[in-house]
Amino acid sequence: MTVVPITSPDLDASEVSWFAALCSDDYQFLGVPDGDLRSSWAHCSDIVKSAETQGFRNILCPSSYQVGQDTLSFVAGCAPITDRINLLAAVRCGEMQPIMLARTVATLDHMLEGRLTINIISSDFPGQTEPSPYRYQRSREVVEILKQAWTQDEINHQGEVYQFSGLTTDPVRPYQTDGGPLLYFGGYSPDALDLCGQHCDVYLMWPETVEALQGRMQAVNAVAERYNRTLDYGLRTHVIVRDTEAEAREYADYIISKLDEAQGTAIRERALDSKSLGVSHQAKNRDNADEFGYVEPHMWTGVGRARSGCGAAIVGSTDQVLSKLEAYQKMGIRSFILSGYPHLDEADHFGSRVLPQMKTCSLPHEYGRVPKGVPATPLGVGERR
Repeated sequence: MTVVPITSPDLDASEVSWFAALCSDDYQFLGVPDGDLRSSWAHCSDIVKSAETQGFRNILCPSSYQVGQDTLSFVAGCAPITDRINLLAAVRCGEMQPIMLARTVATLDHMLEGRLTINIISSDFPGQTEPSPYRYQRSREVVEILKQAWTQDEINHQGEVYQFSGLTTDPVRPYQTDGGPLLYFGGYSPDALDLCGQHCDVYLMWPETVEALQGRMQAVNAVAERYNRTLDYGLRTHVIVRDTEAEAREYADYIISKLDEAQGTAIRERALDSKSLGVSHQAKNRDNADEFGYVEPHMWTGVGRARSGCGAAIVGSTDQVLSKLEAYQKMGIRSFILSGYPHLDEADHFGSRVLPQMKTCSLPHEYGRVPKGVPATPLGVGERR
């Protein structure tokens, strides 16, 4: 029995995804920059190609103002070098005029032939700070405009932030049908939960104790129920898996063995989401952890000493990591977005040990969004007007 009602209660598989370190987030030793692991096109595209080869079904492409790759440009570049893995593109709402964003999304979705998924982001823009209610109102309107673009013949929107009337959706029709690309979303504030409960498909959580995750699911489900909806749930977490628990814990200690605490603080504070409610909860995990950094068995908070956002890792043997993921699945979690340091190496560790023992799926296919052939859209095989 899942913690709350979910969209895919009968799904006996999960979408297991990896992470493309686009935003200066790949290290051998956390907090110690390594030129060979810089967020270049060559390195980040190698992560994507390796993840596809390992059998991961999706890959998160994050967004931030740090040296690295622009998210949507990077996703476009991945289209011709991949053919199976989905791309989860982080879209910072308001960064692009929403109609042109809809056109960009449609272009990417056709390039990827239905392998595009969207992570809705509401963080501040570089160099400016705006009230949380405004940011989420802007995101809400962007999502509502995108949904009109994907499901209707015209875009007509009169909101607080954007106003459009009578725009044809021919230029913004995506490859995916029956609702367009899936929307993934993570946020903790009441405004965030309301947006997710009304409009999004997969609610993403950062690692916390099992009890806290259950409470998080119950809180967002209560909002979704007000809109007569259900959601699927996802967990974004790091992972360290080795043949034995002792080896995994030893490696966890190894990757923070050269960390300078002042440098770790600087890395955390430079992120655009560094003051968010979700980040504060990750900090509480570290405060509540034991002397070795574990907030519960196999959940290690040491990653968060040199990273904003997702700040903990599942650490253990193959069987221990697999058992923890299976327990999350029973709770109702259907999507796992994993990462580790260095990203290429840890993808191989997980991909060779745990992934072959998991039944995986592509959520866009499970939702029936990806057509069997080229769709009858203006960019597909539809009438050219």
